This record gives sequence, C-alpha cells and structure tokens, in this order.
Amino acid sequence: MRHRSDFLHSRLPRFLLIALGAILLAPATASAAAGTPPAGGAAIGQIIGATAAAIVLTAGLLALGIGHRSGRFRGLKWASELAGRLSGLPAWAALPVAIAAGSLVCAVFGLYWDISLHIDNGRDPGPLANPAHYFILAGLFGIFSAGWLAIVLPTSRPSPAAIRIVRGWEAPLGGVLMMVSSSFALLGFPLDDEWHRLFGQDVTLWGPTHLIMLSGAAMTLVGILVTLAEARLALRDQPVGAAVSSDAAASTDAAASGDAAASTPALRRADALVERVLGVVPRPLLGLLRQRSARLIAGCGGVLLGLSIYQGEFDFGVPQFRLLLEPVLLALAAAVALVTIRVIAGRGTALGAVAFYLIVRGVIALLVSPLLGQTTPHFPLYIAEALLVEGVALVVSTQRPYRFALAAGGLIGSVGVLAEWGWSHVWMPEPWPAHIVGEAIALSLPAALAGAVLGAFFGGALSLRPEVAATRRAWVAAATSLAVIGVVIAVLIPTTVPAGAHVQVTLSDTPGSTPAHREVQATARFVPAAVTRGADWIQETAWQGHAKLLHAALVRVGDGVYRTPTALPAFGTWKSVIRFHRGTQMASIPVYLPADAAIPAPGVPALTSFDRPLQADRLLLQRERKRNVAPWLWGTAVTTVLGLILALLVALGWGLARLARAGQPSRQRQTEPVSPGRSREVAGVA
Repeated sequence: MRHRSDFLHSRLPRFLLIALGAILLAPATASAAAGTPPAGGAAIGQIIGATAAAIVLTAGLLALGIGHRSGRFRGLKWASELAGRLSGLPAWAALPVAIAAGSLVCAVFGLYWDISLHIDNGRDPGPLANPAHYFILAGLFGIFSAGWLAIVLPTSRPSPAAIRIVRGWEAPLGGVLMMVSSSFALLGFPLDDEWHRLFGQDVTLWGPTHLIMLSGAAMTLVGILVTLAEARLALRDQPVGAAVSSDAAASTDAAASGDAAASTPALRRADALVERVLGVVPRPLLGLLRQRSARLIAGCGGVLLGLSIYQGEFDFGVPQFRLLLEPVLLALAAAVALVTIRVIAGRGTALGAVAFYLIVRGVIALLVSPLLGQTTPHFPLYIAEALLVEGVALVVSTQRPYRFALAAGGLIGSVGVLAEWGWSHVWMPEPWPAHIVGEAIALSLPAALAGAVLGAFFGGALSLRPEVAATRRAWVAAATSLAVIGVVIAVLIPTTVPAGAHVQVTLSDTPGSTPAHREVQATARFVPAAVTRGADWIQETAWQGHAKLLHAALVRVGDGVYRTPTALPAFGTWKSVIRFHRGTQMASIPVYLPADAAIPAPGVPALTSFDRPLQADRLLLQRERKRNVAPWLWGTAVTTVLGLILALLVALGWGLARLARAGQPSRQRQTEPVSPGRSREVAGVA
C-alpha cells in the first residue's frame, strides 16, 4: 500500500507531464512542416494527439480526486486549506473558485488572441499548431478541474443545495454546474472538427459549434457564483460566534474518524507553511481577498466579460452580421450583468463590475496588439449603463428585483445605447451612423428589458430568494425573456444582396509597388449609384496577410463613387475586398484573392480595371465554407446545436432555482461574528 501511494504522489505526476509533452509535441511539430493549411477537419495525427492528451489529463485529475477522498493524497487538502485561509471561504469552495477564476481569464485571453491570429494569419495548420488554442484549452480544462475539485474536496455535506452523488458523498451544486458548463464548452472542440468535415470551415465567431464553446465558457460564471452562494450557506450553518476553519466539516470528519495522519509531521509542516504564506501576504491584499463585495464585483464583471465575447467580430472590425446587432448585444450583456450585481450587492457595485471588466479587457488588448503584434480587440465601455443602473437603484428598491430590472433595462436599452453610439465614434472599428440610432434603440430596448429580467432571476437565486427564482412565475418570466432575445436576434440574422448591383473599379499602383509586393489604390463606382444612399458603411478590408488587419471606411468623391483612403495589398496571402452594408443588405466584391488549393478555389487577380457584381458578403469572408451541402443537413445541424445550448440554459436555470430554495429557511440578512477579522451575513452570495 505504501509503495502504491508513493507512486501516486511522486511518479504519476512526472509520468503524466512527460506523456503529455510527448503527445502535444509530435502533432505540433508535424503540422509545422505542412504546406497549405487544411480547409476541412484536422489531420488524424492531431486528433490522436488531442484525444490522448485529454485522456492523460483526465486520468491525472481522477487520480488526484481518488487520492484525496481515500486519504492517501494530502496535497489537495493543504492547497484548499491555504486558499480558504486567504479568502475566508470554506476550503472546498476557496480552491475551486480561485482555479476557475484564473482559468477563465486564461481562456478569454486565448480567445481574443486566437481571433486576432485567424484574422491576421488565416487558417491553422492544425488545432494543436495555434498557440492561442493552448490557452483556451487550458482555461476550459482548468474550469472543468475546478468543478471536479469542488465535487471531491468536501468530506461532509457542503451546503443545503448540494447534490448527492452516492451515499456519504454530496457535491456542491456550483461544482456540478462548473463541470457541466466546461464539459459543454470542451465538447465544442471535437464537434467543431466534425463540422469542418461536413460543412467546411465557417470562418465566423458565430459558427454553430463556436457558439457551443463560447456559451459553455460564458456560463461557467454561473457555477462560480453559485459556489460562492453555497459557501455563504455553509458559513451560515456554522454555530454563531464559533471560529470557523476553512474546512470545518473536513476537520470534524477527520477528528471523528480518529485519523492518525491528522497529526503527522508532514501535516504539521504543511500547517506551518500555510502560516508563513499568510504572514507574507500584505494585509490590504488579504483584506481584499476576504471582501464579499470584491468577490461579487469580480464575478459579475466576469459575467460582463463572458457575455461580451459574442460581440467579438464587431470588436475587431470584421462583422459578418448587420450593424444593428452590435447595440442589441451590448444592451443585452449590460442588462444581465449589471442588474445581477446590483440585486445581490450594494451601492457602487455596478460601477465596480464595469471597472473589473475594463481592466481585464484593457490588459488583453495590450497583450494581443502591442506585445504580440496582432490586430487590436476594441471593446465597449458600459460606464454609462453602470451609472444608469446605480441611478435607478436610488429610486427603485432592489428588494423588488423585477420592478428594478424593468426600470434599469429600459434605460440601458435607450440612454445606454445612445452613450455607446457616442463611444463608437471614439474608438470602435465600426462607428454607428446617426440614421440607425432610432432603429437601434427600438431593437435594443426589448433585448435590454429581457436581459434585465434574466438578471433579476439570476440575482434573486444568488440572493437565496425562492420567490424570485424558484416559482412558476419566475420560470415563465425567464423563459419569455429568452424567447424575446431569440426573436430579436433571429430578425437581425438574415441578410440580402442588392439585386443587379455591380461595382466598376479602377486600380492604380502606389509608388514603390512591385509585383511581389503590390499595393493599389482603388476608385469604386457603384451601379446604380442609388444603392449607396443611406449605407450603414462602405469600407475596404484586407486580412490574412500575416500582418494586422487593414480596415477603413471608403471616402465618397461623388454620387456612388468612392476611393480607398489607404492602399490595398494585392500580393501573397492577402485577401482584399470592398464591402457594402445598408439595412439588411451585406455584399462585397473581391479586389484580390489568392488561389487556395485546400478549398479548392482559384485566385482573383487585381486587374487594372474591372466590373464585378456585388455578391453575398459571407461568400468572400467564409470562402472555406462548402457550397454543395444539402440544406436539410445544415438546418438539422444548426437546430441540434441550438437545442444543446437551450438544454444547457435549462440545466443552469434548474440549478439556480435549487439554490434559491436551499436558502429558504433563513433569508433575513444579519451579521454575526465568525472569526477575527471576518463577519458573516446569513443570506446571499459569499
């Protein structure tokens, strides 16, 4: 037995690391020697490597959990105890929440870096040949690991909302939700590869399988916040005035079972290490880690981050959907996140959540663009929306969350949209023209109201109020809100092409241009000229030239006549087009496209003059997408994906209702001493 334990503690981690390194290195090295990147699914070597890596990592995670629950491996207990002492949370919650939070930031960074790499460089040689994918996978697997650790760490019932696994083992609800959401996101990777085989690479953030990954990752925030609420329930159930250990339940179980190992020299050394770590942590930082409001601000700031990832194409300046969709998505994200934080926390927390969001997005933008040299991910501000929510809270009590939500949502969908319209002319890639503002408010208002109602439902559950989140009326309100959001987005998805319109283009080479490095200025005459009147934007776009995205609005020089303000590249792997958007119409013409043998697709030369018809925008931006797929197969696949996302949302809603019911016996807020330097409120999120 001793020999097996030694292997588990010392040799197994080393073996797993060596095996994982060998697995990942082989396909990455092979892909580096590949020629034209594939336009379909991944190579079999990469699939084998990724699958083997997943098996090895999951086996290691399983071994850690079994070792902890059997008492043979004490590392998790020491780490969780340290996290608990630092944060003031029960150990079973402290370590998973810390790992999940760090992993989520890692995944978000990987996402924005990945988008910029695809815009600037094109397709990957394989899924394991893109460095950003490792951050995404590490982040998602980290959240999955956090959920697993939350499930295996408690040795007694962690909270009234816990889910029974087997007799004598109950798992925190938040840990289960984290595992469900992260598993859903990870499932998107093999499904995405299969999707590429069936339909080609749909190079858009809103590809169906991409939505699985995005939605699963964003919804992990629900599990994190539910875990914090469960921790609060656990603290509430401790005897009043008693000093609470970071994992009191585990300590009690160990004492009751007469575990002789509880006083071994190794454990005493570990306890001494915990004390030394606590001794070097600055007191202001320790106080911040233990502040309930700081955890909530970070959590709901994370919700704002998670919901804002759907706007990614607009942030980079390569939208493939109508411009009106951007204000709708902004209003929806702001309403859900800011109403939630204001329902569960006090004055100023909506501004705090936005500050957290801006710090993270600002750091990511600095890392991706100036440091890594890729296209800059821009981002909305949400400051005006936070001020509006705080203002509404001064007039409408958050104790009546749905009334508060409707008032806040109404202002976010109107005044907030006006504020973001102003910001779009300051730093966003796509300035909103004045003529769309009225329609933007008309569409954003129902989305913001629906999002605010979802925020009230979410906040009510986290506040442990069953009358807000666990009644039939609450479920009807949440379901209706989801339906409203779905209808608004569905209205904005379809696009058309102006019938019979074409563009006459004259190109002139720039001074110093050579055949190997050709750059051209373009003058474009739209026929008929009337097609350009009231356009939302007419722009030049060039991408995938192994340099930053080139993107600028064309300059009007006459009725229907425009010129490019900067030269378009017409060489190498660059793709250069002129794009047009007016209302439901989104169309483009190619100026220069390279030949692509993997699709296969012929090149489009940049002739000195040419006349080309406007064609569907997605035909050029999603050049790798297969055109000969049966419509019924595409429709079935999309419907299946949407059904999976809906199932995830229903599961999360069930979890929130269960949490709200678990807090029913004690909903009145009161503060009681727990241990020196820590106070405990009876209800709400930890």
